[in-house]
Amino acid sequence: MPKTKTTPSSLQQLSFRSNPTLVGSIPFELFLALSSLKILTLSQSEISGAITPEISNLNSLVHLDLSYNQLSGPIPVELGQLKKLVGLDLSYNLLTGPVPQTIGQLGMLQKLDLSSNSLSGTVPNSIGKLNSLVFMALSNNNIHGKLPIGLRDLKGLEYLIMDNNPMSTELLTEFGRLSKLRELRLANSNYSGEIPASFSQLWNLTTLSLENNRFTGKIPVGIANLSHIYHMNLSKNLLSGEIPFDTSFLKRVGENLDLSGNSELCLNPMQAYECAKLGVDVCNRRHRRVGNSSYEVKPLKTSEGQVVEIGRTSLCFVFLVLGALGLKY
Repeated sequence: MPKTKTTPSSLQQLSFRSNPTLVGSIPFELFLALSSLKILTLSQSEISGAITPEISNLNSLVHLDLSYNQLSGPIPVELGQLKKLVGLDLSYNLLTGPVPQTIGQLGMLQKLDLSSNSLSGTVPNSIGKLNSLVFMALSNNNIHGKLPIGLRDLKGLEYLIMDNNPMSTELLTEFGRLSKLRELRLANSNYSGEIPASFSQLWNLTTLSLENNRFTGKIPVGIANLSHIYHMNLSKNLLSGEIPFDTSFLKRVGENLDLSGNSELCLNPMQAYECAKLGVDVCNRRHRRVGNSSYEVKPLKTSEGQVVEIGRTSLCFVFLVLGALGLKY
């Protein structure tokens, strides 16, 4: 990018979106010259180098979008001085280091997107001060460790996208306080422990994505009462016990429900017609899954001594008939 004169300008909006000819670093003189700027969009270009501390001079800035570039280095702590910022998008860059604590000074921030970088460390405690935050995306980074307790104070948060991070921890039990949450995506992040029962209080939740973690225990019964859910993926975990969803829930979510890859999960025999679609088998009287990890049941013998192989679909039908007849198995 060419250097600019440092004479202050009254320009309020500058946008160079989708410009592959825009290469090189952002000259710090640009930040010094455009102190009246409210909207700066330099996304989807070939800009590289660091975000310099002089960005703090843009103290009138409301929206900053530097996404889809080749920016590197840390997020400058001086970013916290942009107190009027409502939208901040630094996604799809090469940024490194931790998310700065000064991010908590952006009290008017509604959108924070730092996804698809190489950020590390933990989510800063100061994130809980972002009382206006509606959307937060930190996915596809190297962030790890426990989520800050202050996260529960983000009462206006509707979208929390944090999949593909090596978190290696358990979830906060206070998630239920985020009553406006609509989408929660925490897949592929090595979470462990039980799914918090407080998830049952997320009345506005439409999407729950927890696949490919190490969650154990039962699915909280109250999740079945979340009437707005239309997409739920709990596959590839270590969940166990009987699935708590009734027939109406299963029909409403339909193919958008994935419970496969949980070898100890099973379905009530009265709902056996659903088991093939969900990737699970039916429960026996002890609420244990019938069948092995390859979803095949041990072969049965007829009176003539012939061996009959029964797979999941056939087994589901058998239990459905037995249940309808009131017979025990």
